[in-house]
Amino acid sequence: MADVFAITGSAMNAQNARLSTIASNLANANSIAAPGDAPYRAHEVVFQAGPVDASDTEPGDDADPAGQVASLGVNIVGTVLSNAPPVQTYDPSSPYADAQGYVTGSNVSQVGQMVDLINASNSYSASVAVPQQATRVDQQMISAFQVS
Repeated sequence: MADVFAITGSAMNAQNARLSTIASNLANANSIAAPGDAPYRAHEVVFQAGPVDASDTEPGDDADPAGQVASLGVNIVGTVLSNAPPVQTYDPSSPYADAQGYVTGSNVSQVGQMVDLINASNSYSASVAVPQQATRVDQQMISAFQVS
């Protein structure tokens, strides 16, 4: 049972990091850069499957020879910057326009970020539901084997 909580906990941490990154991207979506400065670039969280801390293991859990429970979960590797080109808008009257009259904005796709936001939110909700369902199944098994 500890595996379920460790694995889903790692998934919730990963989706929380993703939601925070999306919020930051959306907050900077309409930012513009001064001439000569780099515009805001969208960030993306990188995940990797890896061992999770299941130190609250129970007797009978599958353990490796070192006594550690072999559970894989989601680890956050870091963030990377999007390679999408920045948005160039022609506005020669802007104080942020370059010599050709273009204003450079962030490369954040608001529609793409909203799609990612919905996906991350659904993934987080699913990760919350798994341990709840596992607990219900455990309770049903216990009540099924209780002697009246």
